[in-house]
Amino acid sequence: MRKLQLPLFVALVLTFSACKKEEQTKDTFSNPNLKSSANPNAQLLSFSLNNWMSVVADQTSIAAISIPGTHDSGATQEPVAGTAKCQNLSITDQLNAGVRYLDIRCRHIDNAFAIHHGAIYQNLNFNDVLNASINFLNSHPTETIIMSVKEEHTPSNNTRSFEQTFDAYVQQNPAKWDLGNNIPTLGSIRGKIRLLRRFSGSSPKGIDATAWADNTTFDINNAAANLKVQDFYNVNDVNTKWTKVETLLNEAKNDASNRLYLNYASGYKAGIFSIPSITTVSNFINPKITTFFTNNTHGKFGIIPLDFVDSNRSQLIVNTNF
Repeated sequence: MRKLQLPLFVALVLTFSACKKEEQTKDTFSNPNLKSSANPNAQLLSFSLNNWMSVVADQTSIAAISIPGTHDSGATQEPVAGTAKCQNLSITDQLNAGVRYLDIRCRHIDNAFAIHHGAIYQNLNFNDVLNASINFLNSHPTETIIMSVKEEHTPSNNTRSFEQTFDAYVQQNPAKWDLGNNIPTLGSIRGKIRLLRRFSGSSPKGIDATAWADNTTFDINNAAANLKVQDFYNVNDVNTKWTKVETLLNEAKNDASNRLYLNYASGYKAGIFSIPSITTVSNFINPKITTFFTNNTHGKFGIIPLDFVDSNRSQLIVNTNF
């Protein structure tokens, strides 16, 4: 009898160990935001930066996702180096690189929108932005674009309000817009542009961010949506800027509510004769972003609009969702 007990004991131990390993493997892929799959490993390898939202579950709130974004998304032109250009990639290339938050600054002129950064026209119009966005969504219907729209520079030669001109653009392709004012689930806005509104409106229209404070970190609490924003852009000290960015990244990760975090990694530092230098900030902050997301590989960190986004940095942010 004793000779039989040892093999039986070994068999039981091996069976228990196999079960334990199987449970550990399941735990590794327990993210509730992922679409269910019999083979999570295969699922995670099935997406690229141009369709990464395809493996995020429909019921996931956009507040529970880490989303790469761009600040002044259309700003690729400048008269003097460092003063106005914020991006090297076109709108299409940004979207293909995983960006899902666009920050669009519109000058209202001749009842149309020209894309500006301050006084600098960016050789781009709102129709160009919309064509790039809608073409991308038509090709990648699992994705969504959160689009911040803000009035920029001095209006000129208009016979209607900024809101009325915006409405006219929406009417060109209403099926591609979602103007709900809540923090939506991803499934409800796939294939569409969800507006984040930074201009005054006569009725609820998009996520209301009109209470945007200047050059600070602040809360916006509406009946339909709560936001927390870091937009410290006039940077007197780059270390202070990074502290503000990092603080909000960690707060977003630890917040279990449905608050939407917008954490601008962008800014400028005034130089000689108060001439702004955008690259002084981006050259310091962007490597910090890379280091942070190399060390923090999982969690929800909110929307992170960057200057001079690239696919490598975007990939690090996207990866935290999986």
